[in-house]
Amino acid sequence: MIFGFDKQHMIAPDEALPGHEQPIEVTNRHTVLGTPLVGPWPEGLEVIYFAMGCFWGTERVFWQTEGVYSTAAGYMGGWTKNPTYEETCTAKTGHAEAVQVVYDPTKVDVETLLAAFWENHDPTTLNRQGGDIGTQYRSAIFATEDAQLHAAEASRDRYQGALDEKGFGKITTQIERAQFAGDGIFYYAEDYHQGYLHKNPGGYCNHGFCQVSYADA
Repeated sequence: MIFGFDKQHMIAPDEALPGHEQPIEVTNRHTVLGTPLVGPWPEGLEVIYFAMGCFWGTERVFWQTEGVYSTAAGYMGGWTKNPTYEETCTAKTGHAEAVQVVYDPTKVDVETLLAAFWENHDPTTLNRQGGDIGTQYRSAIFATEDAQLHAAEASRDRYQGALDEKGFGKITTQIERAQFAGDGIFYYAEDYHQGYLHKNPGGYCNHGFCQVSYADA
């Protein structure tokens, strides 16, 4: 609770911060992969967005995945236009800390990406990851293709079965199709967040294997 406001409560659109007209500018080069952070992307590549708590660790999970062309940290799923990190941390934007994953489907399939998503955070805790509390830390998948959306929904049901067998709780992950309008827009985070754990190897990260293998589902 901050001054009577519960950060685990999803704010209504008409209560969200107004935001800014100018987008945050980023250096258009991935600090690890050497590829662009901003499209347009080479023909044949696909994009999906994952939120699984703090985006520092989330981004590292995916830039380490073979077949991923580019990753970027940002804000998605809320209502505030071009939010800052500080604004997102108030839980008054509706946005989650999200990572844009651009991948080559001839080198890595969406199932591999989904396995990395499920295994590296706790999808059963609503609007929090460990000590990180608030709607910005919620678990979410924003698909850009119908096939991705269907795969994500099927993987959720499959993984829930594995969690049930191990005595874990119910998945709370938000799964939606990103429309790239309104709350479907991905807003890039500030430059210092991009590739953060490469720039700061000892930086904070609470991601890692969550005890239940997707392969066992």
